Amino acid sequence: MSRTRQHLIIDADDTLWENNIYFERAFEEFVQFLDHSTLSAAGVRSILDEIELANARIHGYGSANFGRNMKECYRRLVEREIAPGDLEQVMSFAERILGYPIEMISGVPETLEYLYGRHDLVLFTKGHPEEQRLKIDRSGLAIYFHHTAIVKEKDPEAYGRLVEGLGFDAKSTWMVGNSPKSDINPALAIGLNAVFIPHVSTWTLEREQIRSGAGRLLHLESFRELSEHF
Repeated sequence: MSRTRQHLIIDADDTLWENNIYFERAFEEFVQFLDHSTLSAAGVRSILDEIELANARIHGYGSANFGRNMKECYRRLVEREIAPGDLEQVMSFAERILGYPIEMISGVPETLEYLYGRHDLVLFTKGHPEEQRLKIDRSGLAIYFHHTAIVKEKDPEAYGRLVEGLGFDAKSTWMVGNSPKSDINPALAIGLNAVFIPHVSTWTLEREQIRSGAGRLLHLESFRELSEHF
């Protein structure tokens, strides 16, 4: 495989750089501010997950939508009268997410540099277009990708459009990512191969059982291991 040119479609958030840890920090601030008398952080998280799951279908993802979801959760759970400035405070927890520096996952830059001349690299991410472009620009990694695509949802249909548009052969195309829901299962579902690189902080709503497909599945422990296989 390493001697044959492959098409590598690579996820961004929590595959190339840290992402969900900043959303979790915002959530921890939210829980402290809410200060619910009976619900634990896990209980609050469960309700917020329900809100996020429903709203993602309409509004998509990103820090601004996360802030709006926390505001809705706050209105639903708050045990005191909502004071002036409360909702702005909740929103500020999410707004700070974009202020964090890009924290590259170990081994990413040198591995991309190694793979760039050997294979066709495509960056494939979902979320708010402007927010995702900002992260890509700040990362400095765009130089390693032959093509970049940002979509609202990474489902089998989105993968099909991407592969068809680029003229990739499914047998030599691999999706690399940390999310079973958005990276691995939809790719396998349409006959692509996949490389699963788990991340300890993968968003709860992106976790699910990996399902078998027509393509091959490779399970790695780190991004830098890609250079051993490709």
